Amino acid sequence: MSGTGSPVPVRPVGGPTALITYGGLNLLTDPTFDPPGDHPVGDGIVITKTAPPAAAPAEVGPVDAVLLSHDEHPDNLDVSGRALLAEVPLTLTTRGGAERLGGTARGLAPWESTDIPRPGGGAVTVTAVPALHGPEGAEEVLGEVIGFVLTGDGLPKVYVSGDNASLDLVRQVADRFGPVDTAILFAGAARAPMFDTTITLDSAQAAEATRILGARQAVPLHFEGWTHFSEGREELEKAFTTAGLSERLDLA
Repeated sequence: MSGTGSPVPVRPVGGPTALITYGGLNLLTDPTFDPPGDHPVGDGIVITKTAPPAAAPAEVGPVDAVLLSHDEHPDNLDVSGRALLAEVPLTLTTRGGAERLGGTARGLAPWESTDIPRPGGGAVTVTAVPALHGPEGAEEVLGEVIGFVLTGDGLPKVYVSGDNASLDLVRQVADRFGPVDTAILFAGAARAPMFDTTITLDSAQAAEATRILGARQAVPLHFEGWTHFSEGREELEKAFTTAGLSERLDLA
């Protein structure tokens, strides 16, 4: 299924949270709406949110489905985000996450697809794609993560990376779906004390992922507002300029 080449409306809300308007549906990525503050993540580790969301849940509007890369970290699903899930008709996430969340959550294995009916007929197909939250073996420590690809008749193709640090997995997505129209990339070069490498894409990797995917529009998320990010807007702009891809970078 080929894309349309059209840009996709993406409204960043803060951290990994963005509202994607797609095929007449409102799709929300990893909902985080808590105010700034400390969030324990186990074993004495605390991550700190430094900026409030750009909008409250009520200001985002009705949500048709949540695309939740994983439920185990408060910078991807916080207290306010969990409350929102109870009001959303469908949450697509990992298999383990769906078991933990219950309610309307539906688990997808990598490369598994499901359809969401579109207003007026037809459907948006959501395919779960693999993601790795850190180096090889990170899933044993940081848990299972997935990304998503959105497709539909006459619609652009959209890739949502989730907290992925592996360009090899991006290549697998490109092999199956590329080129895509829009790549929504969780960046920020996040760091965790148990690893000596980044656990999400750094800025240069985000630019390379854009090239691998052939993406016409790259929308970075999850690169500011938390202290565990080591790269931000300046590094993204520099990396995309160095890669000759600055015209594709959409830092809304």
